[in-house]
Formats: sequence, C-alpha cells, structure tokens
Amino acid sequence: MGLADIDLSPRISEREYEEKLRRLQLELLDYQYRIIEEKVPVILVFEGWDASGKGGAIRRLTEQSDPRTYRVHPIGAPTPEEMRYHYLRRFWARLPRRGQIGIFDRSWYGRVLVERVEKLCSKKEWQRAYEEINGFEQVLVDDGTLLIKFFLHISKEEQLQRFKDREKSPWKRWKITDEDWRNREKWDRYEEAIEEMLAKTHTKHAPWQVIAGEQKKYARIQVLQIVLEHYQKVFGK
Repeated sequence: MGLADIDLSPRISEREYEEKLRRLQLELLDYQYRIIEEKVPVILVFEGWDASGKGGAIRRLTEQSDPRTYRVHPIGAPTPEEMRYHYLRRFWARLPRRGQIGIFDRSWYGRVLVERVEKLCSKKEWQRAYEEINGFEQVLVDDGTLLIKFFLHISKEEQLQRFKDREKSPWKRWKITDEDWRNREKWDRYEEAIEEMLAKTHTKHAPWQVIAGEQKKYARIQVLQIVLEHYQKVFGK
C-alpha cells in the first residue's frame, strides 16, 4: 500500500452526498445501541495531512449520534508530565470503556510521523515504535476492541488551496497556523514517514483505510461507509 496507489479523482454530487449522509448517519445511530448492549469498545483513529478533512469526517460521524456513547480526543503535543512516561501511556489512559466509542483526531502514530520528522525523539525510538504500535493494537484487538484506522490523503496542491481558503475565511482562520505552513515545507519528509508508517503498520489485525480526500464530501461518505461495514461484520446486518 502506498500513497501513489490512491486515486484522488473520485467525486460525489451534492444530491448524492446529502442522501447518503442521512442514510448512513441513521444506520450508524442504530448500531450505537448495539455497541452499548454488547459492551464492545470501539476505537476510530484518524490520521492524515494537515487540512485533509479529519475534523469534517469526525463531525459527520458524530453530529447525529448519541453524545453519551462517544468521546473525541484531539491529540496534540504531550504535556511535560506526560513526557515523563512511555509515549503510549497517555493513549492507554484515553481508551474507551466497553460499550463506548473513542475517536482519536491524531494518535499514537505521532511517534512515527511528527516526532520523527521534527526530531522530537531519537531515530532509535521512532524505529522501535512500529513494533510497539503493532503490539499495542494487537492487544486491543485481542481484548475485543473494534479498531478502525483512517488516513486521509490529499495532494500538495489541494492542501495549498485549503490553507489559502482558511486564511481568507473569518470562520476558518483559527484552523491555520504558522506551524501548518512550516509542516508544508517538509512535505517530502512527511511523505516518506507516512509511506513507511503505512508499510510497517498495515497489519491483518489493524489494517489502514486510506481515503481519497481531494473532495471532502466524497471522503466523508467513504469514512461513514467503512465504519458501517465494520459494524455490520461485528454485529450483523
């Protein structure tokens, strides 16, 4: 699996988007109660380029859901206290209890992405992390957790356009920071890290779902559809 293999051309019409969004949200809501009844912990991991649409996909997943059944974890830099422990500790503390859904807007993969690229950990540490992460996810799945991992992929040109749109909009300006522009300058280094992450952590027990995010509406529908398909495999149709 590689980013070059992802076709970024798929699009969806506004009408089809609205029809599918309503249907999928209703079906997902029905499964929320199955998750509670059968006490299955669910983890949804969202990784992707800056401005790739992670937040929008998460909003469509949750906006018609029972707010008592899920929690969204926006993951930023670890606190000084968290840095005193193994990097996975802060994620263990955020895992959902049985019958709940934990949604991670960025995740433990920061160790092999931003921490690697920005040299916030040693080469030995991030190279060791692939095996640690695979083992961590194996433990979760073996314990009965439904784990679904998404990577939202967009082109460098599309990211630039979204950055510019955010700067122009008073409603979206808060989404763009100097750090986003600095990260963009390191696109090639991030791409190398992403490719290695996908190659080394795409496992049978926790495969990656790489989503073509060039059109936000198409990406959102794909995310909802994949979550629904996983629910159907676990709970039946």
